Amino acid sequence: MTIFFGVLAILLLLAFIIRKAHRNTYEAVLHKVQVGGCPEGGDGALRILQLSDLHLEKLSITPDDVYNKLKDEAIDLIALTGDFLDREESIDKLGPYLAALNALKPTYGMYAVFGNHDYVLQGEPFERLRATLEAHGCIVLQNETKTITVNGQTVNIIGIDDFYTGRSDIKKAYAGVKDGINLVLTHDPDIVPHMKDYHFDYLLSGHFHGGQIHWPKPYHLAKMSKTLTERNMIKGYHEWEGKPFYINEGLGQTGVNIRIGSKPEVTLHVMALPPVAGTEAVKAV
Repeated sequence: MTIFFGVLAILLLLAFIIRKAHRNTYEAVLHKVQVGGCPEGGDGALRILQLSDLHLEKLSITPDDVYNKLKDEAIDLIALTGDFLDREESIDKLGPYLAALNALKPTYGMYAVFGNHDYVLQGEPFERLRATLEAHGCIVLQNETKTITVNGQTVNIIGIDDFYTGRSDIKKAYAGVKDGINLVLTHDPDIVPHMKDYHFDYLLSGHFHGGQIHWPKPYHLAKMSKTLTERNMIKGYHEWEGKPFYINEGLGQTGVNIRIGSKPEVTLHVMALPPVAGTEAVKAV
């Protein structure tokens, strides 16, 4: 009888943990990150909304959830850092999320790179994914750069293709870079140690999901990255040889639809822009 009650207690505890872990997938967190010392809301800042790893097959957050969480935020640019889906039948689910993001009216538009799961699609299905993004005004970057002007300053948006699947070509991605501020979008942050000879002012990535099941530590990430995970660089803001980068925890999940020690994330990065030559520096308020 004692054994029976012991087993029952363990099963009830496991059921509670699994239920709570699944519930976590519905509780998106908005993180605000200040980069470069510019006060939020001040002039001379680029406000970048980042979403990563939607994984539409295992996504508990709705388009309305995304819009309502962000509708009161000032957004200059939207960055989508890969892993939208890995099944062709999920492509139609992407449109409503892109429409919700467009409703936020980003001043300089929306940009995207692909992740390893996106490349499960090949041929016509992959082209349909790309076409869906572009039909909603999203600029897709595959080892290429687009340049915008923000408050009189040149900002290079550098999209580096997925490192995990061997599609990154850093040299090609930087071929069109002009003198200015370099914002890199990529999926797998493990590329960062390989960018010693390439300058960036800020790099946005995803891929790790913050471990997704991060208890007592994310053992499974060891097979995805040794260089970063050995240094406990699995989520949030970090620097590598003085260069700042961010690992987003992602909005969706893979495998089992649960999260432990991690929650779905949307991130608003407030990136300082240096004052234009000949003008006074922006002062904190």
